[in-house]
Amino acid sequence: MSKPTAAFIGLGVMGYPMAGHLAAAGYPMRVYNRTASKAEAWVAEHGGEAFASPGEAAAGAELVFMCVGNDDDVRSVSLGDGGVLGGMRAGGVLVDNTTVSAEVTREVAAAARARGIGFVDAPVSGGQAGAENGQLTIMAGGDSADYERVAPLFECFGRFSRLMGPVGAGQLTKMVNQICIAGVVQGLSEGIDFAQRVGLDADAVVDVISKGAAQSWQMENRAHTMARDEFEFGFAVQWMRKDLDITLRTGRAHKARLPLTALVDQFYADVQALGGNRWDTSSLIARLRD
Repeated sequence: MSKPTAAFIGLGVMGYPMAGHLAAAGYPMRVYNRTASKAEAWVAEHGGEAFASPGEAAAGAELVFMCVGNDDDVRSVSLGDGGVLGGMRAGGVLVDNTTVSAEVTREVAAAARARGIGFVDAPVSGGQAGAENGQLTIMAGGDSADYERVAPLFECFGRFSRLMGPVGAGQLTKMVNQICIAGVVQGLSEGIDFAQRVGLDADAVVDVISKGAAQSWQMENRAHTMARDEFEFGFAVQWMRKDLDITLRTGRAHKARLPLTALVDQFYADVQALGGNRWDTSSLIARLRD
């Protein structure tokens, strides 16, 4: 059977390789990016067709994916002039892989439903490397029928996906993910800095403790580079602060106490003050240096 045509809106550090995996799996692709030259470069590498607006890209697609920056970007590419929902046909499914608030997710989902279009919020975890290697984790919210239609495409760029509940549940799960990461990275930063200050070989320490209860993804993938103050890769501090702002606002609305998350958010502000806006989130250790 022929595969359905898909559109991908947003070809940044995450969207570019995610869309590439869909093309490699044989899905006919239509793409849009705000910087047109990036869309043209993607087509030159992967095939498919680039369009001048999100709506034009979506017009010929059954399944449409978005991976942009923030709430305002999602509103713009989906609801604005020339937006996705103005181009999609009834019966399609719109997937938002952006990490945004549950509020904007429900807003766009309601607008999609009014046009007979399904909607799945599906933020991802795994960073740029996960996107490039097709190893992302996808946490989804929406109707089960819509999820089942897009789940095979998730397999192209992810190692695991799960429907967590109705629309918005994917975004709420991503907030839990960011809460946990914030605490782990701060603890890892303090541990590595402590090891170095007391005269231990940080790499050797990590090799030992990563075999025990202290083990984490952050330790396995970032500890050695943290010890060398290398932060020029991965998920940027500015985007982590965007995510933590969403999380903290949601926490306040639901009376959830997040003292450690709020503290680490301020630590990331310190990193930004050091010039680390685009450093990887593991750069929390930088604020502990002399």
